[in-house]
Amino acid sequence: MTLQTAPSQMVQAPSLDGPHAGYMPGFGNDFETEALPGALPQGMNSPQKCNYGLYGEQLSGTAFTAPSHQNERTWCYRIRPSVKHSGRYARIDLPYWKSAPHVVDDVTSLGQYRWDPLPHADQPLTWLTGMRTMTTAGDVNTQVGMASHVYLVTESMKDAYFYSADSELLVVPQEGRLRFCTELGIIDIEPKEIAILPRGLVYRVEVLEGPCRGFVCENYGQKFELPGRGPIGANCMANRRDFKSPVAAFEDREVPSTLTIKWCGQFHETAIGHSPLDVVAWHGNYAPVKYDLRTYCPVGAILFDHPDPSIFTVLTAPSGQAGTANIDFVLFRERWMVAENTFRPPWYHKNVMSELMGNIYGQYDAKPQGFIPGGMSLHNMMLPHGPDKNAFEGASNADLKAEKLDNTMSFMFETRFPQHLTEFAGKEAPLQDDYIDCWDSLEKKFDGTPGMK
Repeated sequence: MTLQTAPSQMVQAPSLDGPHAGYMPGFGNDFETEALPGALPQGMNSPQKCNYGLYGEQLSGTAFTAPSHQNERTWCYRIRPSVKHSGRYARIDLPYWKSAPHVVDDVTSLGQYRWDPLPHADQPLTWLTGMRTMTTAGDVNTQVGMASHVYLVTESMKDAYFYSADSELLVVPQEGRLRFCTELGIIDIEPKEIAILPRGLVYRVEVLEGPCRGFVCENYGQKFELPGRGPIGANCMANRRDFKSPVAAFEDREVPSTLTIKWCGQFHETAIGHSPLDVVAWHGNYAPVKYDLRTYCPVGAILFDHPDPSIFTVLTAPSGQAGTANIDFVLFRERWMVAENTFRPPWYHKNVMSELMGNIYGQYDAKPQGFIPGGMSLHNMMLPHGPDKNAFEGASNADLKAEKLDNTMSFMFETRFPQHLTEFAGKEAPLQDDYIDCWDSLEKKFDGTPGMK
């Protein structure tokens, strides 16, 4: 079934020219945008009276005193201050959305796991009711770690809004098209794109074409940023100009609505009498963003061996330990393989990092069978993993001519913390019970004599 909905009726800033109308390019830029002329104050942030009778309000994504190159904040000029979106909060239960720490006594996370795609449910599901947590790591209360989710969405949120005080959300669609109507503008995403929704940003999620399925990395820690390129230099990997933030858009609607807040792993709802998406103009560097994964420019070895998979990092959320991420978002997409005398797929290894992978489309080179689009796998910290027998034998005996690895796009949410399975992941999700068997047929080739076997 394909579900189509009408576009949101939000008053939007005049569209920009070019192929990305409605978006402004750049990552971490200082933007300024207004949906009505003269709504944005010039030369100051907080005039005695704002034009149009608007209220000035700052949304801070970092501490006030964070170093200037890390400081993130946006000034919003809105019809009502956000405190008008607050009321008496009532605790609600979203039973499938879990936060760390979350350890289930009768579910073990020690193992190598793989899941088939989560099937779509019969009942209608929104962004909130359709979220299914697979793993959690760290502690949401101390703002370290992450959670990984799969979303199953068939229905738009109607007069209902949400924000997370706990985390920013990295959204990776695998099926269907979604629209995020946010306080700062509209973002549409589809498979082969991602979006980042900052902590504290209010939004509504609409289905443009459904049913929708995808992956979410919920980041409790420091914000995602572009990784340092080191000796790679100024270009390749993910380039700043390919990230897009929305132009200003607002609603002036007085209608009974609800606002749900995720706070310290709990969900609370309050009733309001209007749409909270009422920011007429804004300027700053704390904003939602989308990115087309097809613009990611991979780098690799051009003679022999291959570097660590960290060369495929799109975004990283740093921890307090240099070089050891709270989360890395890593992309394995189409690319040429040319290395000589080299085992080209990912090698066997154990890792201090925990690796959760998802398949967006196509076939992953280390697992030709079983890891299908919409599926996931988890290789927790210090647990060995690597190619199955078919991948090993094929790569060991291949004619090593230049080869295009095509029709493939998988990703990894990698974290320095162990990832704990939820009860849903261990008992309800379509777990492949025989996944561990994919290594059973690996043969002993050692016979005590020199030479390649």
